[in-house]
Amino acid sequence: MTDLTERAVASRVPGLIDEKLKSLTRREPLTVGPGTSLQDCLDRIRQTGTGDSVFVTDPQGRLLGVLTERDIFARLVNPDVDLAKPVELLMVDHPNTLHLDQPIRRAIELMQTGKFRNVPLVDDDGVLVGVVRPVDVLKYLAEAFPEELLNLPPRPHQLMDATEGA
Repeated sequence: MTDLTERAVASRVPGLIDEKLKSLTRREPLTVGPGTSLQDCLDRIRQTGTGDSVFVTDPQGRLLGVLTERDIFARLVNPDVDLAKPVELLMVDHPNTLHLDQPIRRAIELMQTGKFRNVPLVDDDGVLVGVVRPVDVLKYLAEAFPEELLNLPPRPHQLMDATEGA
């Protein structure tokens, strides 16, 4: 029988988050080349419906910068912004990246700072190979605890006065 106590589950988490990032399902990044207009970036985000960041890569696929949802909301709400300007105008140069051989723990640490929702993953040559989001980490952890999660009560801290059922 599986031990479902909080302590037993917590004891398994450190090993899981020390696994390498390549263990996670990663998303295909939404990429554009240098010189892409801000309008084209916005159009691409709308078309995909899943991305909230645009990653700017060189012709070899190396990451040059990122235009995040926060950048868009913070800077593009100004009616004077020329959407024909290139993405380099607003993108963050040299964003923080992680390597596929780094532990999942590093992605969690970056996400916990509140500054990163999309963590770009690069290979040894700096080529963008994917993006990890908090939901990807949660899915990974949930898959490691299927029985525990499926057996959770709707409100874990609720105490029942009487046994339900027949």
